[in-house]
Amino acid sequence: MSDVALQNITKDFKAVTALKDVSFSINDGEFFVLLGPTGAGKTTTLRVIAGLTRQDEGSVLFDGEPIDNLTPADRDVAFVFQQYSLYPTMTVFDNLAFPLRSPMRKTPEAEIRTQVEEVAEVLRITHLLERKTAHLSGGEMQRVTIGRAIVRDPRLFLMDEPLSNLDAKLRESLRVELQHLQKTQGATTLFVTHDQIEALTMGERIAVLNQGRILQIGTPEDIYDRPATTFVAQLVGTPRVNLVKANRADGTLYVADSAIHLPIPEDSDLPPSFTLGVRPEDMKPDKEGDFPGQITLIEPLGVETILHIKSGEQTLLSLIPGLTDLRMGDEVRFNIVRERLHYFQEDGTRISV
Repeated sequence: MSDVALQNITKDFKAVTALKDVSFSINDGEFFVLLGPTGAGKTTTLRVIAGLTRQDEGSVLFDGEPIDNLTPADRDVAFVFQQYSLYPTMTVFDNLAFPLRSPMRKTPEAEIRTQVEEVAEVLRITHLLERKTAHLSGGEMQRVTIGRAIVRDPRLFLMDEPLSNLDAKLRESLRVELQHLQKTQGATTLFVTHDQIEALTMGERIAVLNQGRILQIGTPEDIYDRPATTFVAQLVGTPRVNLVKANRADGTLYVADSAIHLPIPEDSDLPPSFTLGVRPEDMKPDKEGDFPGQITLIEPLGVETILHIKSGEQTLLSLIPGLTDLRMGDEVRFNIVRERLHYFQEDGTRISV
């Protein structure tokens, strides 16, 4: 396995800049997630690392050594695609064995059988080894695709949204299996996704990418609790963070068009106008609460409930555990967890308070 570094990678496609000065590093054995919306530049990043796309500027390093002049084969990376890249007329065994039968490797057949059977056992597909891949379900095909990548113990795994074509239950199951696999094998992995749940639950560290630029790199806790921009704050968290216009006057913070006003944190340097971020779980209905509101919508989800609370002209989301006796139109009072508020400049960048 290897540690990996991207240094100031830029890639242009005619009039579109896919990547702009992208830099980050992945530690040896780390599960690193690249999170961003469609068109952010995630797949281009993977292709540059794999050598399938040549960057215009910058360098890719493995263990501190530039690999920009190496062919894709010489980089020894395993690429797991969103679409299943299998040979439909071949058995599962032969699909798994295919990378080991490369003329470059010259792996003995006995060793190939041993390695394939070990991988099949780990992925719980031993019973499928003699079946043609054309006759597999989506989840089985994705397991085989992952197996074909891990069977040869590459320097780096590149995974391009490998779970996005699966149904929710199977996606959750494979998410757990991939994490277990990565931990037990100590495999250096770069996992690309647009799904914030995958990113927060799987990544040891996350890089948020948008429009070809890295906005923030940190642990899942960093990304969620200390988002660097309003874009990052909105990208992670379900339901989405409340973002409202606010201003300060005489030591008090006022939320525009509402009854919400809070004391400004001591020693803070907030500008006169800014954006306030409140996570829904930090909006707490309370009979003795400081602020009045009215329930305009209730979304019961079983384990938790989303409340839409209107205060003045502002409607904010509140996330509470379990079910509720509240009904639409009810008058409520609520509190806001003040130590967990987020403050942003009008351009969307975080204000440290």
